[in-house]
Amino acid sequence: MNSAMNSVKTAYQLTNALANLQTALFNRFNPIRQYLRELEIRNPELAHFICRIIPAQCPFERNFSLFGRISIQIPPLCKLNPLYEEVFGLRFRALCYLADECNENIHCYL
Repeated sequence: MNSAMNSVKTAYQLTNALANLQTALFNRFNPIRQYLRELEIRNPELAHFICRIIPAQCPFERNFSLFGRISIQIPPLCKLNPLYEEVFGLRFRALCYLADECNENIHCYL
């Protein structure tokens, strides 16, 4: 019984340590997150540049097939990026700027 209690206590401590590590890691990215959220798109060249360098879909997702059947599927890993939401939000704002303010066709970026 005592060893089971120690195992639960150790698992609880490990979970807390991982949560603290994750919080510390994400807190380091807060200045970059804030900069990306507050970046205003007011230049068509900058908007085009952002839309070119940030892909519309995760480039790491892959399906490998053998004899016509999917044998290995690699899931999208972009969501592991701690700045994922901010980067794709920036791309979205750039697309909106091009479409709404500049009245440009954005189909080439979709």
